[in-house]
Amino acid sequence: MIEYIDFTSQQIAGVEQARRLFHGRGHAYPGLAHLNIDWLSPVALITLYEEATHEWLMVQAEWLMAKLPDCRSVQVQFRCRPMAPMEVLRGESIDQLTVEAAGLSFQLQLGRTQNSGLFLDMSNGWQWLREQAQNKRVLNLFSYTCAFSVAAIAGGAKHVVNVDISKAALSRGRDNHRLNHHDTGKVTFQGIDIFKSFSRLKKLGPYDLLVCDPPRFQKGSVEIKRDYKKIIRRIPELVMPNGLVMLCLNAPDLDEGFLLDTVAQECPECRYVEQIAPPPVFVEAQPGRGLKVLIFVYGPF
Repeated sequence: MIEYIDFTSQQIAGVEQARRLFHGRGHAYPGLAHLNIDWLSPVALITLYEEATHEWLMVQAEWLMAKLPDCRSVQVQFRCRPMAPMEVLRGESIDQLTVEAAGLSFQLQLGRTQNSGLFLDMSNGWQWLREQAQNKRVLNLFSYTCAFSVAAIAGGAKHVVNVDISKAALSRGRDNHRLNHHDTGKVTFQGIDIFKSFSRLKKLGPYDLLVCDPPRFQKGSVEIKRDYKKIIRRIPELVMPNGLVMLCLNAPDLDEGFLLDTVAQECPECRYVEQIAPPPVFVEAQPGRGLKVLIFVYGPF
């Protein structure tokens, strides 16, 4: 195994921003597909999807401490183990922190759940939404901790409706808005099952912009290949004519063609506009396996 993961000066420039430092999961680095490294200032977080020796991990921890001047903690999350436990390798035990990403602030919790509360591959998507949101009514489906909502309000959105089945995630989303000094009167939080609540979402609309970022699989709720079409066919009920639609997909076994074909079948009134790529560090050996973010305009033609 490689002794330590080296970084170019470009990767560590401006490390005050939360970012992915090394993306092994894209299979572009032989022998390292089990490994990601994130900078969540002041924490360097190693994520393992296969076991590694403690000795090798300590080499990485020493290297990260030396490479990142503001690093106060190096931690590892064992996604290869039940419950994805955390371990502090070097420095302080830090489990709650506030980070900046794409010019916005977010609260993160390490070790309480499998995910920290922020998906760094989506940062270009947040920036796109921020640039498009002025005076728009936004529907944010599968909002999780409301990063898209924070970006939209920062961009001058008139109102955002956040929808997620997890009320705990929405509560953290509300905290993220407060952290950014937003008027939460412009934000609605709906802790509901999307597939059972289209009538309620329709009453809260119509919307100028729809964001949909579903999980690939959520037990008892979402199976993306089966369910994405149920959302796409509802676009005419939810979105204003000439409204924007952002459809996101993070499923290695489904590429852009899945979204394009599903839209063509279920909502042919939508016209494809562009694809938003993740940051360059999220390199993939096989195109189409990483995050897909496609932008459409909903009719008329």
